[in-house]
Amino acid sequence: MPVTVLLVDDEPLVRAGLRAVLEAQPDIEVVGEAADGAAVIPLVRRLRPDVVAMDVRMPLLDGIEATRAVLRTVEEPPKILVVTTFENDEYVYEALRAGADGFLLKRARPAEIVHAVRLVAEGESLLFPASVRQLAARYRDDGGNRAARAAMERARLTDREAEVLRLMARGLSNAEIAERMIVGTETVKSHVSGVLAKLGARDRTQAVIAAYESGFVAPG
Repeated sequence: MPVTVLLVDDEPLVRAGLRAVLEAQPDIEVVGEAADGAAVIPLVRRLRPDVVAMDVRMPLLDGIEATRAVLRTVEEPPKILVVTTFENDEYVYEALRAGADGFLLKRARPAEIVHAVRLVAEGESLLFPASVRQLAARYRDDGGNRAARAAMERARLTDREAEVLRLMARGLSNAEIAERMIVGTETVKSHVSGVLAKLGARDRTQAVIAAYESGFVAPG
């Protein structure tokens, strides 16, 4: 089955470019488009895309609020890939904190766009971890991180889970973590599930953000 994608951007040329790149792939299908985040929820419910590629800045409802709305109201929500002009945009980080699974730069090469969609759809790797680290570094010292540190302490990760989280934060996939730890991929999946459950995280991105904001993993 192809990976199905919904494109959400207020610039028609951006949507047209993304559609052309993605539909050139035999395993990806663009099932719909929208010009604003306000249209996302009804389209997601009707089209059931695997991935929503969504601009972070839109006139009526931006990508941050649209992400929150989708995750709050849609059963079995799609993966959300934020599309942005600048990788150090604070809007991007807020979208990731809100539950987006990764982000894609509008200037990315076609191969990078395709890779990003496939990676987010699979959900077994972290998208653009270096940029996530840079963004997390700007937030790690704010007052809200006391709550993140307390949550990390309450999680009581095992040594293996802690090691898996550190490797996740470096952007390693399940297969790469398994090779590094000399265990099977099913064992890694089990540890990843344990980390997400203990941290109350929706996915790898949320777990890694928690790791950086709590100081469990140092940016850089």
